[in-house]
Amino acid sequence: MMESGIRDRLRDGCVIPAHPLALDARGRIDVRYQRALTRYYLAAGAGGLAVGVHTTQFAIHDPAVGLLKPVLELAAETAKEHVQQGNQAPVMIAGIVGATKQAVGEAKLARETGYHLGLLSFKALAGRSVDDLIDHARAVADVIPLMGFYLQESISGMVLPQAFWRLFVEIENVAAIKIAPFNRYRTLDVLEAVAASGRAGEIALYTGNDDNILQDLLTRHFFVVDGRMVCIQMAGGLLGQWACWTRRAVEHFQWARDLCDNNRPIPPEMLTLAMQLTLANKAVFDAEHNFAGCIPGILYVLHRQGLVKGLHTLDSHERLSPRQAQRINRIIVDYPHLADDDFVRQNRDEWLAG
Repeated sequence: MMESGIRDRLRDGCVIPAHPLALDARGRIDVRYQRALTRYYLAAGAGGLAVGVHTTQFAIHDPAVGLLKPVLELAAETAKEHVQQGNQAPVMIAGIVGATKQAVGEAKLARETGYHLGLLSFKALAGRSVDDLIDHARAVADVIPLMGFYLQESISGMVLPQAFWRLFVEIENVAAIKIAPFNRYRTLDVLEAVAASGRAGEIALYTGNDDNILQDLLTRHFFVVDGRMVCIQMAGGLLGQWACWTRRAVEHFQWARDLCDNNRPIPPEMLTLAMQLTLANKAVFDAEHNFAGCIPGILYVLHRQGLVKGLHTLDSHERLSPRQAQRINRIIVDYPHLADDDFVRQNRDEWLAG
């Protein structure tokens, strides 16, 4: 079970960056820069961290690579330092992958390392029945509270039907869901399943739709369930896009939250900003090449800011696509208000120290 403070913070909503991996040229963790990234996110106002997820590079889950435990430990240790300085404890989320035996083992590791939830990917079970997926989820939920994960099909290779989500939300230890299919219809499948479950007040919903961030945060979804209207709203976001320019992400989140909490009309400027963020995500995530350069794109932005040394990845095939760097540079020139370069410049040396 999660401690009540963490559970409340998760349900209240916050900014959760998907934590990248800082590697040196030989494929080893660059501890100094990895710690600096964690410090950057927490200093920027992130309320949680997701580690061992797609943005961290799924290859760290390969036992032959041997990086999952040290990466999880490093983020957890750095987050504890943040708390010891008098700050609020972040919600710590560990990515969990693989078939059931591996996933249960990773869940145990995450729990022992101090993580509050496991973000459960079903990619390894592509092609299996809904019942098999639910059995898998129940086995992992016996170990650690779950955040379900609807990963976009271009990466996961699978579609999770509404029939799956209606069963998934019945699992008692499901605390949250990251909804990231990059598809409006599939996003609604999850929302409708939660509304019908009667657990809308218990399960925290987080957008992972990097192409639709502010729209997801601003929209109140109403579903008719047994003749009554049920309102569903995203509590926050867990996003790879928020792995860079995080200070701005926190400001955007707070603006959206203020509008919603006070039932204010959405100003045209907010909708314009939403469009600009989607345009930025198109470049950073390399939508033009079906997201092939997604992780290198994030690293490129962080490298420009001096928060990682290079664009090193564990998979040599993951690299910037042709002209992707120029497209990102163009976004930064045309929409400088999206970047947090000044914030990083003022604090980077402190984050890199020690």
